[in-house]
Amino acid sequence: MIRPTRVLQFLGVTAGLAALTATQAAPIRADMMGNAFLLALTNAGISISQPARTMALGQSVCPMMVQPGGSFDSVVSAMADGNGMSHDTAGAFTIIAIATYCPAMLAPLLPNRLQA
Repeated sequence: MIRPTRVLQFLGVTAGLAALTATQAAPIRADMMGNAFLLALTNAGISISQPARTMALGQSVCPMMVQPGGSFDSVVSAMADGNGMSHDTAGAFTIIAIATYCPAMLAPLLPNRLQA
């Protein structure tokens, strides 16, 4: 017969392992997304001198898009004005950031996309 204390111990250990796994998975996923973002920027010809700052800047794009008055053009202008990028580079940076960190926002930016 299984004692209730054994069941509670098992559940406690299982919950602890699940919590540990969840806390370890989040940083790994964030690193993978950050690495994908940096690689996409490099492939687009955008130079990166400070990877951590660049990732933080990329992560700031999505919240800027959903702020009142936020739009693709306003984010591109903010990226260009505040970070010393040309308008074209800021546009590419913004598209890559959206594609990496909030891809659901891409569809509304492409009004003439092909219908499935």
